[in-house]
Amino acid sequence: MKEPILKVENLCYTYGNGKHALNGINLDVHEGEKIAVIGSNGSGKSTFFLNVNGVLTPEGGKIIYRNTVINKKNLKELRKNIGIVFQDADNQIIASTVMAEVGFGPMNLKLPKEEVKKRVKEALEYMNIWDLRDRPPHYLSGGEKKRVSIADIIAMKSEIIIFDEPTAALDPLNAMMLEEVLAKLVSEGKTMLISTHDVDFAYRWAERILVFFQGSIIADGTPLEIFRNMKILKRANLRQPTMLEVYELLVKKHLMGDTKEYPKNTQELKRILERKISLDILS
Repeated sequence: MKEPILKVENLCYTYGNGKHALNGINLDVHEGEKIAVIGSNGSGKSTFFLNVNGVLTPEGGKIIYRNTVINKKNLKELRKNIGIVFQDADNQIIASTVMAEVGFGPMNLKLPKEEVKKRVKEALEYMNIWDLRDRPPHYLSGGEKKRVSIADIIAMKSEIIIFDEPTAALDPLNAMMLEEVLAKLVSEGKTMLISTHDVDFAYRWAERILVFFQGSIIADGTPLEIFRNMKILKRANLRQPTMLEVYELLVKKHLMGDTKEYPKNTQELKRILERKISLDILS
């Protein structure tokens, strides 16, 4: 296997009030991975993200990006290459127009003016918000603000993109929009870490799942490995995804055989059931 793009060794962080938020996190992230980070509120997910993005400074441990140990001198390299989309877009938006907002990051990289303009135009068109370029971002809808905050990161050309609870406060239409954007980013080889309370989303989207509990990672595996482990789910106060629960119930009640296909959405479950019905008719 290739060297990890991001390596975290024994990462520790304590808040000013003495609360230990991260207790020796160890993690390798490889290029192009789709990782969902789950766990209850206060388990350390957001604190972990803010440490690996360079917003917070760890009190102990190492962050290694592309074989380089991050320190005060090269911290800008980490911030440039690991972008974070916050749960509340208002916490991220600072400029008076959408265009100025999306151009803020590239400007801070001291890029030539023409390169900044090019990146901003590409990012706005990528997120389908070019027509909003002169609007004040704080007066946009929740879905539009989310698009702007993602365009911020796209304009930076970050290699790793972190989403902190991206579907929170989004209506179903905008949540669908977000998943389409995520699929597009995946197709372009971006490495993504997404924290979420939505286990159904984590199950259908992720290739790998990290479970945080009281500042530690207590499980790291495929969606099936995590969501079929009732001991881990109980400890982290999580539930099984609906599709997995329905599938296992149908098998348990002998309404279908255990095909080990484990549907991740209604379309996949429908195909399995239709095939079973066809086979029953033929037999």
